[in-house]
Amino acid sequence: MLHFAFAGRCSTEDLQDPETSRNWQLTRARALIEPAGGKIVAEYFDAGHSRALPWKRRPQAAALLNALRTPDRGFDAVVIGEPQRTFYGNQFGNTFPLFVHFGVSLWVPEVGGAIDPENEAHDLVMSVFGGMSKGERNRIKIRVRTAMSSQVKIEGRYLGGRPPYGYRLVDAGPHPNPAKAADGKHLRRLEPDPETAPVVVRIFTEYLGGKGYYAIAEGLTRDGIPCPSAHDRARNPHRDGHAWSKGAVRAILTNPRYTGHEVWNKQHKEEVLLDIDDVTLGHRTKLTWNTPDQWIWSAQPVHEPLISMETFTRARARTFTRRSEVPERSPRTTNRAYPLRGRLRCGICRRKMQGNYNNGQPYYRCRYTAEYAKSVALEHPLTVYVRQNAILPALDTWLARVFAPGHLGRTIRAMRESQQRQPTAAPALEAARRTITDTNRRIDRYRAALDAGADPAVVAGWITAAQNEQTAARQQLAAASDAQRDILTEEQIHHMVKALGDMADRLQAAEPEDKAPLYADFGLELEYHAQQRVVTVWSQPADVCVFACPRGDLNPHAR
Repeated sequence: MLHFAFAGRCSTEDLQDPETSRNWQLTRARALIEPAGGKIVAEYFDAGHSRALPWKRRPQAAALLNALRTPDRGFDAVVIGEPQRTFYGNQFGNTFPLFVHFGVSLWVPEVGGAIDPENEAHDLVMSVFGGMSKGERNRIKIRVRTAMSSQVKIEGRYLGGRPPYGYRLVDAGPHPNPAKAADGKHLRRLEPDPETAPVVVRIFTEYLGGKGYYAIAEGLTRDGIPCPSAHDRARNPHRDGHAWSKGAVRAILTNPRYTGHEVWNKQHKEEVLLDIDDVTLGHRTKLTWNTPDQWIWSAQPVHEPLISMETFTRARARTFTRRSEVPERSPRTTNRAYPLRGRLRCGICRRKMQGNYNNGQPYYRCRYTAEYAKSVALEHPLTVYVRQNAILPALDTWLARVFAPGHLGRTIRAMRESQQRQPTAAPALEAARRTITDTNRRIDRYRAALDAGADPAVVAGWITAAQNEQTAARQQLAAASDAQRDILTEEQIHHMVKALGDMADRLQAAEPEDKAPLYADFGLELEYHAQQRVVTVWSQPADVCVFACPRGDLNPHAR
C-alpha cells in the first residue's frame, strides 16, 4: 500500500468556505489514489494564502517541502486534488525537481496518476495548468475592478469600508442581487453625523482662512473635540485617542467624498519582486496611492455633501501650493546601525522610537508632539531622547546573566510560571465569544420572525448565515484552547535555554550592527520610561508563550 501526503490550497479571496474547498479537493485526490491501493496519511492544506505565493512562502506547502528532506517522513508520494489551486505560473517547474531529487512521486488527476519526469506531455500539461491558474487570477482581478468602477461611476454605490469622519452608515434598501437580497443583505449609504459633520466644516473653514494643520489640530484638541480615533473607539482600539494629529487633519482636507460624490480607486495594490536576484521568491503586495486623475468619481452626488466642490478644490489647491513651496528632498537613507530599531517604545505614548544620531552618538527619540497637538490627558515632552550606549551594555549583560548555565534552573522555572500565567482572554477570543452570543440572539429573533409568518426561504438564509458565523467563532475558540494547552515541557525549555545561552555568548562579542538579528531571536520588546529613566524589557523567544522581565535594571546609572 502506498502512503500519500495530500497537498491543497484555498484562498479567502474567492469567498469559498475553506472546509468545503478542502473536502472536495480531498475527495478528488482519494478518487485518484484509492483504486491503486493508496491511503492518505498526512495533509498539507493552506487556507487564506494566494496562489501567487511560491511554495516556500506558504506555511503548509513549505512544511511539505521540508518533509521531503526527511527519510522518515511517513509517506511515499504526494497527491494534489486541484493543480490550478496549487501551482501558479512557473511554480511547477521550480518545485517538481525537488520531488524527483528526493524520490517522492507526485500524483495529479489531470494525468491520471503519477507525473513522469521523463514524459514531455506531462510536463506540458502541468505548465499549461500553471498558466491557466495565472490567467484565471488576472481575469478575476480585471472583472472585479471593472465591476467596482462601474458601480461607483454609474450607480454611485457605497462599496464598503469604514465611513469617513463626519458621516455614518445608514440602510439603503435591499441588495440588487436577488440571491443576496434573499439572504437579508442590504446596501449602505453615507449620511452626515450630527456630532462630527460640523467639525469637518470647521476644519475646511479654518484651513481656507489661513491656519495650518498643526494649528487646526491644537484648536480642536483645546476645545475638547474628540479626534477620529477617540470618537470611534470600536474601530480604533490600537490608537490612544488623546489628541488630534496633523495626519488626521490632512486626511480630512484631502478626502473628496465630503463633496457628496462617491470616490473610489484612490489606492491600488502593486506587486513588487521580493528579491530581484531570486525571482522564484515571488512578489510582495503593497498599497500605492493613485494620482487624482486616476480616481473614479460618481457621475452625480449620491449623499449629502458637507462642503461644496468649489471649497474642496480651493483646499486642494492650497495644499498643492504649500507642498510646492517646500523644497523637495530625497528620501533619507542611512547605513548606521540601530539594533533596537522597531523594538523600543516610548513609555509615555507607546509609539516606536526612531533612531537618530546626535553629536556622533546613536540615540532613539520620540517626537510625539511634532505630529500630535498638546493634550492635557497626555503630558509629553517636546522630544524624548535615550542614548543607545546607555541601554545595550546593560541589556547584553542581563541576557548573559539570565541565560547563563548557573541561572539555568531559575530561568526554566520563570519560563514555566510565565506560561501558566498567560492570559486566557485575548481580544480575539473575546470577539469570538461576543460573536457566539450575538448570533444566538439573532437566531432567536429569526425563529420568532418565522413563527410570526415571515418568508421561510428568507429566514432560512438568515439563520444559515448566523450559524456559519457561529461555527467559525467556535472553531477559533477551540483552536485557541488547544494552543493554550500546548505548554512546553521543562525538558523542551531546558533545551531552548541552552540554545539561547549560546546566543547570549555570541551577543557579548558581536558588534552593534550585528546584534539586531540576535535581539529578534530573543523576541525582545523594550519600553523607555523617560521620567524614571528606566527601560522595561519583555523577552518572548521563538516557541515560548510569554517571558517577561519588568525589572527596570537596564539603566544602572539611574539607581
